[in-house]
Amino acid sequence: MTGVPGLPAPGSVRVAEPPLVGAALRVLGLDLSLQSTGLCLPDGTTFRIKTRQRDGDRRLCIIRDRVREVLAEHRPHLAVVEDLPTHAMSAGITGHVHGVVKAELVDADVPYGLVVPATLKSYACDHGSADKARMAAAAHLAAGVTFADDKGGDQCDAWWLRAAGHDWCGLPLFSLPAAQRDRLTKAKWPDAYRQRYVMGVS
Repeated sequence: MTGVPGLPAPGSVRVAEPPLVGAALRVLGLDLSLQSTGLCLPDGTTFRIKTRQRDGDRRLCIIRDRVREVLAEHRPHLAVVEDLPTHAMSAGITGHVHGVVKAELVDADVPYGLVVPATLKSYACDHGSADKARMAAAAHLAAGVTFADDKGGDQCDAWWLRAAGHDWCGLPLFSLPAAQRDRLTKAKWPDAYRQRYVMGVS
């Protein structure tokens, strides 16, 4: 006999390959700020959305419109947003930026994860209080990248947020110690997204 009655013949069932490799997974990193929002596109390109104080609340519209353009052009599978610090009971205007950007993500049907600054720093540098220079140095060590015109570290943070999304989906962009990767379990991720992605339905 070549098989068991009632069961598929040996070799007749093939396990599907994962739907995408790391380079094809499109993750958008967002470090939100009213004055200078950092973005990392799915291809790893970083830039800032800079606004002027004299534009008042219209700055929210500028950020919203630019994020909308990015979502339409790049169609990310996942966005990763730097969350407000834990116990930040009064987020002020930064909370307003989060509101308009999250609304755009929801409208575009893009699931998003939220990573607080301390968790992102622990993931990148194994130190929850790492400064901007240390975050940039860690990015250069991990992937040889540098960030022009990034005094505030907004682009660097967005780059690490994109990397965190890849890592969480099981498609890391580079090697990191397991202990640092484990820090991502403290972040807020979309329900069952990783499982759906692996199954090829995200």
